[in-house]
Formats: sequence, C-alpha cells, structure tokens
Amino acid sequence: MRASCYQDSKEAPLFGEDDYDVSKRKSNIRHPVASFFHIFFRTSAIAVYLVCELLGSRFIASMVTIILLLSCDFWTVKNVSGRLLVGLRWWNQVDEDGTSHWFFESSKSRKTTSNAESSVFWLGLIVCPFIWVVFLFSTLLSFNIKWLVVVFMGLVLQWANLYGYVRCMVGRKSNLRSVVKNYLDVQIFDQVLKKTERS
Repeated sequence: MRASCYQDSKEAPLFGEDDYDVSKRKSNIRHPVASFFHIFFRTSAIAVYLVCELLGSRFIASMVTIILLLSCDFWTVKNVSGRLLVGLRWWNQVDEDGTSHWFFESSKSRKTTSNAESSVFWLGLIVCPFIWVVFLFSTLLSFNIKWLVVVFMGLVLQWANLYGYVRCMVGRKSNLRSVVKNYLDVQIFDQVLKKTERS
C-alpha cells in the first residue's frame, strides 16, 4: 500500500535557507560545489559509457565504474543538490506494517533560489535521462546485450530522481495526469482563442 504526502518545509530549514535574504535573488551561483557535482557525476557516467563503448575496454571494470558514478549521482541529487539548488526534496519511508509513504517536500523559500542554480539543476535533471533512453535504443538496435544492465541502471536511477522532483514541483496535486491535462487544456484554449481573434 502506498501513500503520498506533500508538505512545506516546517521542521528544519533546507540546507542554508534560513540565512538567505529574498532581495538577494540573482542569477549567480550560491552553491558552486553542489552545482558542480550535480553535473559532474551525471556527465561522468555518460562519458565513461561512451569511452568504454568506443574503446572496447574491460566490461566489468567499466560497468562497476559507471554504476558507482550513477549511484553517487543519485545520492547527490536526491540528498544534496535538490535541497540546495531548488529547495525541493523527496523520500520514502516504510512503516513497521509495510506501508510505504512517499514524501514530496517544497521549501517555503524555494522562490529565493538562484535562477542560474535552478537552470543548472533542471537542465541536468531533464537532459541526462533522455540521453540514457538514446543509449537504450542504441544498445537494443546493435544487439549489445551485455551493456543493457548498465543502461537500465542509468535509466532507473536518473528517471527516479526526475519523477521525484517533478512530483515536488507539482505540489499538492497528487495526480500528474491532471496537471498535464490542465496544462494541455490551457494551451489548446489559447490556440483556439488566437485563431478566433485572427478570423
């Protein structure tokens, strides 16, 4: 059984949010180390995959290196860069009776995050999973089945973080389909309105 909870951050401030003045919102990077590692582990896993595939390096050593990089990326994005760069976090908690509770939290001061940090976070979070989708198709089409496990791990770990942070952004609307439907309805309405104005 699953349950989802949405909440604003009330208990403890997300890393360093209590010492930031709202008037200081700029496009500068306040957390350069978190921003660097947010991109570093993701791109390193992709780069190692590409280099190993091209050079035909030892499969086991390459696989272990890529999975370690993907694991470091998953932990860093979920536990550090999401909090620092965009003021969001998500986690899962299992009760003694086996009930799984998913928590999606948005900091009250999320709007005080830097535009540059937010761009770095979302660009890395969205682009890299799609690169792993391309790797999946190329692996399947080339019948390079031994790399399928590595690509599958990349997909699962990166899409899990993407899903978690999209749920955080959606807020208290628990159904992503309704959010997408509402967005599409607004877009269709705008298009119809523009066509009627032209006529």
